[in-house]
Amino acid sequence: MTNFSLVDSNLIWHPFTHQKDKQENIFITHAEGPWLFDDKGNRYLDAISSWWVNLHGHAHPKIAEAIYAQAKKLEHIIFAGFTHEPAIRLAEKLMPLLPGDFTKIFYSDNGSTSTEVALKMSIQYWWNKGVKKNKILAFHNSYHGDTFGAMSVSDRGVFTLAFHDRLFEVVFMDTPTSENIGDLRTAICDLGKDVACFIYEPLVQGAGGMKMYDAALLDQLLATAKEQEIICIADEVMTGFGRTGKLFASEYMTHKPDIICLSKGLTGGALPLGVTACAAHIYEAYVQDDKLKTFFHGHSFTGNPLACASAVASLELLQTETCQQSIQRITQFNVSLLADLAKRNLPIRNLRTLGTILAFELDEGRDEYLNTSGAAISSHAMEQGVYIRPLGNTVYTMPPYCVGEEELIIIKQTFQDAVHS
Repeated sequence: MTNFSLVDSNLIWHPFTHQKDKQENIFITHAEGPWLFDDKGNRYLDAISSWWVNLHGHAHPKIAEAIYAQAKKLEHIIFAGFTHEPAIRLAEKLMPLLPGDFTKIFYSDNGSTSTEVALKMSIQYWWNKGVKKNKILAFHNSYHGDTFGAMSVSDRGVFTLAFHDRLFEVVFMDTPTSENIGDLRTAICDLGKDVACFIYEPLVQGAGGMKMYDAALLDQLLATAKEQEIICIADEVMTGFGRTGKLFASEYMTHKPDIICLSKGLTGGALPLGVTACAAHIYEAYVQDDKLKTFFHGHSFTGNPLACASAVASLELLQTETCQQSIQRITQFNVSLLADLAKRNLPIRNLRTLGTILAFELDEGRDEYLNTSGAAISSHAMEQGVYIRPLGNTVYTMPPYCVGEEELIIIKQTFQDAVHS
């Protein structure tokens, strides 16, 4: 019998994986609902939705059928000069749900490219208008992807260390608190005339350590940015599609973004797809006689019909009463679990939750990605049949919406046992 894990180890370079003395990867043969199954007969509860992409459970029949039906008609076509039904249907379904006054959708491949599109769209907007505004605002601890533009607006940390002298200049500021909000607003006003755009992960900084901050304070920053005519870009690649308890995290704020970036849960985790939606005034800066003011950006798989069909099916599932009730059930469970963990004398701190996301830090070492204390928790959880992937010493859960009470209890018991061990 072929040892697929060994063949994999010999041939494949996996992401975010230290290569020296690496362990063999677990060979997953199939998955169903919230469960992953390996070649040795073990099953694992996918408590982080496979890098936050899987909304409705693995191998969901509605999504699989939508992809199959589309594959029999049209698998792909160049998206310059052609269009097709799945791309149109997705835009029609998605646009009314978006948190803001958006009028155009630009398709791309993934979360990183959706933020690249947003940045280029913003910078060229001012260039098209003949206005010199080149600075970009972003938060410390942010993560917007791994391509060069996305890395440039991400925190200068371990993910970007080797490339720091190749990244373009960005003005970074702290996320807002009651203590610093006045200073942040003043800084934005001082910089305003030079700032093209402000990119932010609304309310939860994902890869930066599931750091959460206050909606009312972010709303104040957005108000100030808009007063200064700064384009506001919400990176909702992770927070979109119900993760924070609302359909989009931007719904918690009165002031909405001018551009929004989406991916991950967009297709229910089935296929890669990115969306960058913009307000009318952004798009109108590109509707000119001068062909040099065209948005010269695209991807070979822009608007892929299979991915769009998957996204349409995922959106339909997301809007069902069953799915909305499940999101609320997970949200309520997280509040209960957080209260339970807080009562116990555990070596953890900074417990927090928002919607379907719950996180805390292990009280060991520095809060950083290279902190290895989370590895022991992850190993213990796998032994109990639960898959989590701590961010250094930050432990979190973000399960698919199909999890039932039984699976939630398994997550609760695993967390309690793992922290004790």
